[in-house]
Amino acid sequence: MIGSPRGRRHPGRAWRAGVLLAALAAEGTTTVAERIPTRDHTERLFVALGAPIRSDGADLVLEGPFQHEGFRGVIPGDPSSAAFLLGAAALTRGNITIIGVSLNPTRLRFLDVLGRMGLEVEIDVEGSELGEPFGSMHLAPGGALRPVHVDAHEMPLVIDEVPLLVALATHAPGHSRFEGGAELRVKESDRLSVLGEGIRSLGGEASEEGDDLLVGGGGLSGGSARSDGDHRMAMAFAVTALAARAPSDIDGTESTAVSFPDFFPFLRALGADVEVSR
Repeated sequence: MIGSPRGRRHPGRAWRAGVLLAALAAEGTTTVAERIPTRDHTERLFVALGAPIRSDGADLVLEGPFQHEGFRGVIPGDPSSAAFLLGAAALTRGNITIIGVSLNPTRLRFLDVLGRMGLEVEIDVEGSELGEPFGSMHLAPGGALRPVHVDAHEMPLVIDEVPLLVALATHAPGHSRFEGGAELRVKESDRLSVLGEGIRSLGGEASEEGDDLLVGGGGLSGGSARSDGDHRMAMAFAVTALAARAPSDIDGTESTAVSFPDFFPFLRALGADVEVSR
């Protein structure tokens, strides 16, 4: 049996996926135990390919070795990337429908948070690809932003969407709080610190309390923000700056190529006034 790593960082989905992939070549039974459930892309794929994997309470059990046949598949769009387009539409009082996106339930907790923030997002499951449900997301126009509280229990379920949620909270009429964000400190950047510093640099209010981030709300006056070469920071600052009261400059926007190479062309195509310096 292999247990999830302990320490400040939450056991990541990459760790679990790596163990399960290695277990395909191992003789006998591999059991992966997690203290907190994470996203289930790997086991969905294994089931679709016929691998002998099963759930045993909170554990995953795989009987190896297993060799699957060749296969073809289409990877649905990333919901964490789609979240930034939803946020851009919300802050500019628009509406948007995003098609061909993964609707894996373990990736959609951020939609619950958006609902608490006053935004209505409808999803429509259209099919499944190698075990992954996919379909469309639609943001209805006219939602009024509200402050939000994301506690330490919910944080691991929205960890990749926190930058977008913070970007929205900056424009809510009141204080928002994001608790238990230790894992954010060991991403591509220290996202807690970069978010707080960036919001302040753009004329907003934000502060850190240990591994919690407090966002003052009330909007942004504009300014310059440092993305620290982190793709999600660059996208979050670009989205929140769309609703600033004056122009803003975001550095390191080329980092968006890591997860969303066409992010800025998409924003321009949707009507956003953005320019990318080369």
